[in-house]
Amino acid sequence: MREIYADVIIDISHEAIDRVFQYIIPEKLEGDVTVGCQVNIPFGRGNSMRKGYVIGISEKAEYDRNRIKPIASVCTDGVAVESRLLSLAGWIKERYGSTMIAAIQTVMPVKKTVKSVVTRYVVLKVDDIDSCEYRYLKKNAKAKLRLIRALKNRDVIPMSEVTGKLAVSSQAVKAMENEGVIEVTESSSYRRVTTDSMENADDREEIILNDIQRKIADEFCSDIDNGIRKTYLLHGVTGSGKTEVYVRCIRKVIEEGRQAIVLIPEIALTYQTVRYFTRYFGDRVTFVNSKLSSGEKYDQFERAKKGEVDVVIGPRSALFTPFERLGLIVIDEEHEGSYKSDNPPKYHARDVALERARVEGASVILGSATPSIESYSRAMAGEFRLWTMNNRAADRPLAQTSIVDLREELRRGNRSIISDELALDIADRLQKKEQVMLFINKRGYNSFVFCRSCGESVKCPHCDVSLAKHIDRNPHGRLICHYCGYSIPEPTVCPSCGSKLIGGYGAGTEKVEQEVNRLFPEARTLRMDRDTTSKKNSHEQILESFGRGEADILIGTQMIVKGHDFANVTLVGILLADLTLFNGDYRSGERTFDLLTQAAGRAGRGDKPGKVLIQTYKPDNYAIVAAADQDYDMFYKTEEAYRSFMRYPPAWNMLVIMAVGGDEEQLANIMDRMYSLIRGKYINEKKLSLVGPSDPAISKIKDMYRKVLYIKHQDYDVLVDIKDSVENWLRDIDESGVNVFFDFNPMNMY
Repeated sequence: MREIYADVIIDISHEAIDRVFQYIIPEKLEGDVTVGCQVNIPFGRGNSMRKGYVIGISEKAEYDRNRIKPIASVCTDGVAVESRLLSLAGWIKERYGSTMIAAIQTVMPVKKTVKSVVTRYVVLKVDDIDSCEYRYLKKNAKAKLRLIRALKNRDVIPMSEVTGKLAVSSQAVKAMENEGVIEVTESSSYRRVTTDSMENADDREEIILNDIQRKIADEFCSDIDNGIRKTYLLHGVTGSGKTEVYVRCIRKVIEEGRQAIVLIPEIALTYQTVRYFTRYFGDRVTFVNSKLSSGEKYDQFERAKKGEVDVVIGPRSALFTPFERLGLIVIDEEHEGSYKSDNPPKYHARDVALERARVEGASVILGSATPSIESYSRAMAGEFRLWTMNNRAADRPLAQTSIVDLREELRRGNRSIISDELALDIADRLQKKEQVMLFINKRGYNSFVFCRSCGESVKCPHCDVSLAKHIDRNPHGRLICHYCGYSIPEPTVCPSCGSKLIGGYGAGTEKVEQEVNRLFPEARTLRMDRDTTSKKNSHEQILESFGRGEADILIGTQMIVKGHDFANVTLVGILLADLTLFNGDYRSGERTFDLLTQAAGRAGRGDKPGKVLIQTYKPDNYAIVAAADQDYDMFYKTEEAYRSFMRYPPAWNMLVIMAVGGDEEQLANIMDRMYSLIRGKYINEKKLSLVGPSDPAISKIKDMYRKVLYIKHQDYDVLVDIKDSVENWLRDIDESGVNVFFDFNPMNMY
């Protein structure tokens, strides 16, 4: 008798069992067990039931037939991982280091099947409605009479209206149904995620392109017609009209019967991006992000799988939309660090998008006013096709930029976070009824609370970080840990020495808001940071309010400087440009240049000229000067030379191995042994650089100690081989309580 076997990965994210187990597919399940489906299987000596994912099917038994157990059942509430996404999960596991189950769960933004929304209706069944009305009138059946009279005008009424507005009980409805007068029907529907303000289905527009936009779009369309699929880097200054190019390219893909994914770096961009795309594609557009419920996300992926939408918009996880005929992936603001996952597997959406496009025969467009050094270097090497747009659409000029030296402000006695020049400019814009955006890349009130007597800051007892000050009903505010959430009322004396010389230092969005209200009490302000956008639709509500002109000044972190388009914003103030410049990170120059350039791009996007004011203690720094001049080429040449000299990506590749554990001594021991393993095995690799093990900048979070090892080599595959060696070694040793993570070409140093 022919038997069929399934290769199954157990749904437990632990390295010790991160391997394939073979199970028999019972005859009764042969049609139901497919690659990617979730199954219930007996596991271990006690045959306890576990869930797993089928990653392969064959007719060959790899083990003793008598030792192979049968699959118990197929999970009816589990979401199937399509075979191509399953293959992508395997690629992610190998390239970034993780368990296979963790990689599978990464490509599954929705883990379980969610029941559809069911709407019940009352439907009229009889033709002679007058006789029914007479009968209920004679019997004084008031509730039934109300319903039959309502059905005179409408044949179908929602059950919610029947039991609500008409006040007809469910018992009365059931009785009328038994009498054959009405019928109760059900209809399944998708959960709606778009709002009325997002949708413009009745306002469909034609795309109007200028000469350079048309030339780029025509080249893409020609490539599609000729069966050419490649990666394009669209380098366009802020306001140059990159989105119009995306729309034209997506339209071409849809004409070919295929679909598109549009990645955005911030949830805050969802509202305006969806609203823009519905102008061209109507209700064939949807979005997914972490603010949606599991049911809402499930419905959008089901719509995509069934071909009921053509475009899905969202941050990183939208990359795994289960389209059957994916034709194009657009990554807007491709330089953004948010495209790199913070949790294992620490994949980069850009690189995973390139792999998915390769497998599915799709194209990729990377767009940015400030392309990442990695992408631009690949374009310079000919790996990507470079498109350049140097001018704003409609020939609008770039905003005028001014640099304020904060050292001079201090010498003149101005200790406010608002410089004299910025204060004058804000007053001018308020008088003209124009809008202002103030950007500071720090939420909260103060960066930390510090004692001038003993020199100690107030730290979190569970994490190796200073507590940040926030304002609440307590007149002294609260101190909060941004890593674990620990909080205490702000102390009036130093916890270390008892001195009263304790106070907050640095500044965040809350302090900026307080200072703006002090200087301009007549101004209407809005604040947008992680604290004010924690609720569902809060991003949309703040941006809609500002767009309607209900506020004069929008204060926020980096979420306000990415891609937003407000025609009446004529002034952008960048309050502390140095916050990202001195954070001990080899990407700090690039991150500073990106943020300043993107922030500058928010001013003067309408018909009125714009101004950008950069406040800094380092006015001569190359990143700040280049951002003020909007000179990407100058910045790229300087930054690329620095990266090459210091052996940083993209000139070299880097692997960070981090170990986390509750026992500091055990942690140090395992990292020392790991160092010896790598040094011994790769002693002949002359181009290998190995630094550590050492403490990261934050050596403890949530009472867990951390150690890191930095490894650099020009060849990425050598680092993958080192990762594989460490993973194999970890399987052979018994070091419970220690978790090891891998991060290739990290976006942030540890």
